[in-house]
Amino acid sequence: FGINREQAAVAIGVSSTTFDQMVADGRMPQPRMPSKERYVWDVEELAEAFRRLPHRNSKLDGVSSSDNPWDRR
Repeated sequence: FGINREQAAVAIGVSSTTFDQMVADGRMPQPRMPSKERYVWDVEELAEAFRRLPHRNSKLDGVSSSDNPWDRR
């Protein structure tokens, strides 16, 4: 089943603006169009995309999220 943009953002725990950015950069799926002017996100696709997001201490773009560049000498 599908949910709207605001519901999708809430479902993954981010703001609507952040959700839009995640859709634009490919971290979240594109919406489906049940009608010409209505966009909905498939909850299973959202769940799959959410599971692919890195965990807090895993690497994102080759840098560990626990690495602090200010700690490097």
